[in-house]
Amino acid sequence: MSAVEHRYEVTEHREIWSGRIFSVVSDDVTMPGGGTGTRDYVTHVGAVAVLALDDAGQVVLIRQYRHPVGRHLWELPAGLMDVRGEDLATAAARELAEEADLTAGRIDVLVDLHSSPGFSNEVVRVFLARDLAEVPAAQRHERRDEEADLQVVRVDLDEAVRMVLAGEISNASCVAGLLAAARARETGFAELRRPEAPLPR
Repeated sequence: MSAVEHRYEVTEHREIWSGRIFSVVSDDVTMPGGGTGTRDYVTHVGAVAVLALDDAGQVVLIRQYRHPVGRHLWELPAGLMDVRGEDLATAAARELAEEADLTAGRIDVLVDLHSSPGFSNEVVRVFLARDLAEVPAAQRHERRDEEADLQVVRVDLDEAVRMVLAGEISNASCVAGLLAAARARETGFAELRRPEAPLPR
């Protein structure tokens, strides 16, 4: 699909606050019909998530405390793109090992999402991991802070989709990954992209 679209141009850019993971900025942006509007938003380092699907058709879910919402959420193994020079698939494999004690013989791109484009530029790439194996006990990552409280479970993919539709799973990348995985399974995983596929711009 194509349409004639207004070209939004930034006439002034200001950084309000800067941190390790995200910054808050304010832009003056040209608007259709003339004039400008101010848009405040969060710039984010980006993230990866991993939907690990085993040979029995079960997915790996983790339950983790998230302070901004004040409760535990069902999620996928996931993490920030905060290691300089690390490619997305490598980051996904690292997070899978650290949070679920698993390795994957095959990783493909499942879905990309802008997690909250009304106030952030964060992009999350969700990978599909298959051919799973356990990380040897002596090589497992030591979990700290909120990660020390992680609960790791395996749930049938259809049951996980039911949990999404029942409102029991609300984490954005988990919702998107589970629904995309159910669709991918229906098509025999023929529509998956390669791990190095470019991110949406």
